[in-house]
Amino acid sequence: MIRKIIRIDKEKCNGCGACADACHEGAIDIINGKAELVREHFCDGLGDCLPECPTGAISFEEREAPEYDEEAVKEAQKKTLQNWPVQIKLAPVSAPYFNGAKLLIAADCTAYAYANFHQDFIRNKVTLIGCPKLDQVDYSEKLTEIIQNNNIQSVTIVRMEVPCCGGLEMAAKKALQNSEKFIPWQVITISIDGKTIE
Repeated sequence: MIRKIIRIDKEKCNGCGACADACHEGAIDIINGKAELVREHFCDGLGDCLPECPTGAISFEEREAPEYDEEAVKEAQKKTLQNWPVQIKLAPVSAPYFNGAKLLIAADCTAYAYANFHQDFIRNKVTLIGCPKLDQVDYSEKLTEIIQNNNIQSVTIVRMEVPCCGGLEMAAKKALQNSEKFIPWQVITISIDGKTIE
C-alpha cells in the first residue's frame, strides 16, 4: 500500500540514537553507527522521531510500504524491558513501574553467562542489575526503599556462582528483611559455564 512513512538520510545521520529512543513503536535501530528504519510495519507515520533528530536526517515520504501493524508492535513491546534505567544505583525509588511489579534483581554478568536470560528471567518482571564488586556499594538501603515504598509482588535474585555475587544476594535478603513485608522470593545461581545450579 502507498502510505506516509519516515525516511532517514544516512548522509546527515550522526548515529546519536535520539530517533530510536523517541520511536515508541521500536521501528528504528542504530546499525553500523547510523539510524535505520528496520521494521516498516512498526512505523505509524506520526513522526515522533522527527523533532528529536539534531541533524535533520529524518523526513516523511509517501511510498509503497507494509501497513502499520499495531498488534505486532504491542506484542514486541511486551517482550522488551519494562523499566529504564536498570542499574540499581540509577533507578528512582518511587518509579510507577515498581507498583505491582515482580522484581528481578540480577548481577550484571548473569545476562552474559546465561543464554536465555531475557526469556527465562526478564519477561514480565521489572529488572534491576548491579555488581557489588564494581560499584563497591551496599545496595540494601536502596533496595529496602524500593520494596517499602512500592507494592512489590515477588523478588527473584539471579546471581553468579562466584563469591562477589554473594554481596548482591545478601543486600537483597537484607532489604526484604528490613522492609518488614512478607514477599515471596527466590535465589537462582548461574554457573560460570552458563547453567543454573540447583
